[in-house]
Amino acid sequence: RGLDSADIAGLTTAQVAGLTTGQLGSLSSAQVVALETADLAALTTGQIASLTSAQISALTTAQVVSLTAPAITALTTAQMRGFSTSQIAALNTTQVAALETRDIAALSNAQAAAFTTTQLGAMTTGQLNALFL
Repeated sequence: RGLDSADIAGLTTAQVAGLTTGQLGSLSSAQVVALETADLAALTTGQIASLTSAQISALTTAQVVSLTAPAITALTTAQMRGFSTSQIAALNTTQVAALETRDIAALSNAQAAAFTTTQLGAMTTGQLNALFL
């Protein structure tokens, strides 16, 4: 029997950190949403990279904010395309600075428009060029 969302929510941070990339990649969107913010913050970059675009798009804004800068850098272009405008607007300046220019360049016009003035101020020249070119 698989774990339901309540079971996932009951896992400790150490237990979540011990999940393999295959196990994480097979979680449903509902199960991913059940993860605590501390659980997500404890995931390795490899574990973050194993999440599907659908799983990423299901994250709450609080969960997105809990991702470390290395985790943000580890996101693939496809995962970044899965971000909602609300998720993008929730990113803190450290997370924005960690975005790869190739990922920024792949964002839709609506996603690009979701960046706040504060977030734009945290971007490098290369990131801004990727956003506006």
